[in-house]
Amino acid sequence: MSPEPSDLADVADVTVVGIGADGWDGLSPAARHAIGTAKVLMGSQRQLDLVPGEFERVTWPSPLVPALPALFEKYRDVCVLASGDPMFHGIGTTLVRLLGSRVTVIPHPSSVSLACARLGWALNDVEVVSLVGRSADLLRPALTPGRRVLVLGGDPEVVAGIAGPITVLEQLGGPAERVYQWSGENSDPLCVIAIECSQGAYSRVPGLPDDAYETDGQLTKREVRAISLSTLGPLPGQLLWDVGSGSGSIAIEWSRTHPTCRAIAVEQSAERAERIVRNAAALGVPGVEVHIGRAPEALEGLEKPDAIFIGGGLTVPGVMQTCWDSLGAGGRLVVNAVTLESEAVVAQWYAKVGGDLVRIAVNRGSPVGKFTGWRPHLPVTTWSVTK
Repeated sequence: MSPEPSDLADVADVTVVGIGADGWDGLSPAARHAIGTAKVLMGSQRQLDLVPGEFERVTWPSPLVPALPALFEKYRDVCVLASGDPMFHGIGTTLVRLLGSRVTVIPHPSSVSLACARLGWALNDVEVVSLVGRSADLLRPALTPGRRVLVLGGDPEVVAGIAGPITVLEQLGGPAERVYQWSGENSDPLCVIAIECSQGAYSRVPGLPDDAYETDGQLTKREVRAISLSTLGPLPGQLLWDVGSGSGSIAIEWSRTHPTCRAIAVEQSAERAERIVRNAAALGVPGVEVHIGRAPEALEGLEKPDAIFIGGGLTVPGVMQTCWDSLGAGGRLVVNAVTLESEAVVAQWYAKVGGDLVRIAVNRGSPVGKFTGWRPHLPVTTWSVTK
């Protein structure tokens, strides 16, 4: 965890200067002044090499974030170099969290702004996906027909394998700038990848087709899933526990609603847990955490959730009480019950704490000889309550 600004009270002010591939020549007078008056210059070796002059130059250690407090306790009159706009997926955001108001930022056009300028794309209509230190599967939800996507930190070969034809923009703003349709050649690591989507991807609206999942049958069916997720009400930045996760569909579709939504899937079967991991990657949310174990014991020590869904294990002693106790004020709980035994647990808790009860009965059309008839699915009782 990053320390609060108050933990570093003796640290001097720090200026963060954005710099592009054009180096010193592309800097504003204010940026040059900030660099020229500093005693210590920090950044990556590539960034430090762009600036002339006599400075004490400090290259970033690895891992970076844990080393930052000691660096800023040791050095004074520091100027930090950052790529492009330091507050856009950059070191500037990290330093502001660490040092607060001691940080002054002098931005440079970001690689995304430069890429849009070269491509003639409206910046406000572009989706940006950062793959820096992250799985390329995160790109999948963005690939909807007609969308324009810019990828930061991606490997062109890997991105092309997921997205199809791509454009690579290298060394934007510098003398070695190059923009080209990628066809398998090696690319400069300092590049942005542009995608004009033509192939389809699943909607981010909950209720994906059942066949979107690899499953052994333990799957919350599409219609019930859509209702359950609308009741859970995912909000950006919130965390869900999916208890008795089965194929992981609730955790996955919660996480797909917004890039900052997080989910922990709890599943006692190791085989099903591995399947959840595969489903999450295939549907673009590889960050879904999977914990193998039997609730309620498997819930101990987990980060406290904003919402909980119980799809399995409801009749196991202690599961309902542990889940209820784990929710803070305003937390949401949604339970799906199919058997009489699980409905009995729901009825007891409904009488105790209230909430809403809904019975969901789904019939699907299917062939009956030469005709079409209705085949009913098992009805599902959904109980939802806000603590």
